[in-house]
Amino acid sequence: MDLSTRVDALMDGLTADLERLTAIASVAFPGFPPEPVLEAHDLVVDLLRGAGVTRIDRLDLPGTAPVIVAETPPPTPGAPTVLLYGHYDVQPPGDESLWRSPPFEPTLLDDGGGLRARGVADDKANVIVHLGVLRAFGGVPPVGLKIVLEGQEEYGSAFDEYPPTDPDRFACDAMVIADLGNIRPGSPTLTTGLRGAAEVVVEVRTLAEPRHSGEFGGAAPDALLALLGALSTLHDAHGDVAVEGLRREEWTGTTFTEEEFRSLAGVLDGVPLTGSGSLGERLWSGPAITVVGIDAPSVDHAASAVVPYARAKLNLRFHPLQDPREARGLLVTHLEALRPFGIPLTVTAGDTGPGFEARTDGPAYRAALTALREGWGAEPAYIASGGSIPLVNGLAKAVPGAEVLLFGAQDNMCNLHAPNERVLFSELRSAVIAEAAFLREFAAGHRAGGAA
Repeated sequence: MDLSTRVDALMDGLTADLERLTAIASVAFPGFPPEPVLEAHDLVVDLLRGAGVTRIDRLDLPGTAPVIVAETPPPTPGAPTVLLYGHYDVQPPGDESLWRSPPFEPTLLDDGGGLRARGVADDKANVIVHLGVLRAFGGVPPVGLKIVLEGQEEYGSAFDEYPPTDPDRFACDAMVIADLGNIRPGSPTLTTGLRGAAEVVVEVRTLAEPRHSGEFGGAAPDALLALLGALSTLHDAHGDVAVEGLRREEWTGTTFTEEEFRSLAGVLDGVPLTGSGSLGERLWSGPAITVVGIDAPSVDHAASAVVPYARAKLNLRFHPLQDPREARGLLVTHLEALRPFGIPLTVTAGDTGPGFEARTDGPAYRAALTALREGWGAEPAYIASGGSIPLVNGLAKAVPGAEVLLFGAQDNMCNLHAPNERVLFSELRSAVIAEAAFLREFAAGHRAGGAA
């Protein structure tokens, strides 16, 4: 029986298990009950045992949900080992009035071709992909497996920094980080880069307290005007980032069409996109600075007074290979050099996280390209992500020689982190086939390489 036929025979069971898992509100954020997170943990452990995994451990770190660490041994001496990653926690549902069905009541899409629920794509479908691969091989895959499924990825946890402290636990030849997916349904996609991230707070104080705008406006320094003047220097007339030294390069992989991106971002009719150059450069291989918060008097409650204090929080995304401290420092230096209307700014550097860029010339990538063609019946493409997955860097530091592959059952139209999140059964099926084919091809290539 060929691989696709085996997976087809498993799909009813896999979709039923996906429904069971997504019915659990495993939100690992402060203020949410911990019991559903532990319930999801226990269900995943039971599903792994049912798929033939006997070595299952629980890693408990301070202040975080338990991490499932499981193994299947290599089937033969010298066979390679692959690490499979996913997470069983989910984002909060947000405004439930925006959902077409309750977020933790898994519901078939109108055409029956998928499932809608919070966390169904990010990342519970990918947990089910790993389960499907185990079932497809009868619990005995052609490689050794290390399966890492964490329970607090969405909020962040101590696990992000843990792998380099315990490298033997994560030792492998290749990793499949199944927390991403295709650029669009039906288009097999490998994500090869993740932008880094940093936060900076800038504030202005000019007066001891507000003063009457008629009596004092025009000479009394307005903190909000000074802050807005500083923020206006961060971009040029096209909307491109104007901070010197932030790395930007041409993007040579695939990318969205403008129509796709406008739809995904919800850009209003008649509003132009920001910046120049390709969308890949603007989203992945170049920097972005966003004002994510601002402290100033609200319009509804504003007094006719000169504003004495204003503050803004900036989110910086930067090239996958740029040093995070360097990137953050360039933004801080730019702001500290400004004196809008002669007024100094107070700039505070916040958290930062590195980007990641994968090597794509090794045997695991060659096996993955073949496997993705088999899974989706189309030529694979490369993209990057403007988002960050801190654990990827932790795993890469722990096992610097391992190739890192990022793909899965999600797609960019799935509404992850948004209302009405969904996964398509066609993408789930193709992802199971592709991951299983990858293990088969990687094992075969390893044998051939050893024989040579």
